[in-house]
Amino acid sequence: MAERKATITRNTLETQITVSVNLDGTGEANFETGVPFLDHMMDQIARHGMIDLDVNANGDLHIDAHHTVEDIGITLGQAFAEAVGDKKGIARYGHAYVPLDEALSRVVIDFSGRPGLEWHVPFTRGSVGGFDVDLFIEFFQGFINHAKVTLHVDNLRGKNTHHQAETVFKAFGRAVRMALTADERMAGITPSTKGSL
Repeated sequence: MAERKATITRNTLETQITVSVNLDGTGEANFETGVPFLDHMMDQIARHGMIDLDVNANGDLHIDAHHTVEDIGITLGQAFAEAVGDKKGIARYGHAYVPLDEALSRVVIDFSGRPGLEWHVPFTRGSVGGFDVDLFIEFFQGFINHAKVTLHVDNLRGKNTHHQAETVFKAFGRAVRMALTADERMAGITPSTKGSL
């Protein structure tokens, strides 16, 4: 399988973002975004997805974190799409259940070529670590629109908002790892009856 790496830069009047990914990494991560709690969550993607991830963002945080968080999701999605390539030989589907104390989340992903998001995360508080948790759906919406994946996210239980969010991101990382794993029996084959994704 070809090297699965990509670097994408996105510049707008609101944000300047560069994301580098290595889908076959060791979980190394570096973040300079100005949004510490999002950095902590993206670190879960890297560590549990075994993805090397570097995110540098300069956004209009003097307004709020919305544009920065959404645009990081968009740029990450673009980087994934480029790094994954033609998707030949991958498992395509991935899923994970991840607990953290009282919290439990399930994430299911399909590198389908079609963006779709089902988000069912009833956070018990509106913010954690100064971060507005409403922005997590913006992050994932930006990601799925540009990675062109179908993503189902369900927080099945939880009382602590930090735990709820962390289980979502850990499960996302594990599901992505499963979906992008090379299947020797599928070598050179697109995992779709259509013949393309």
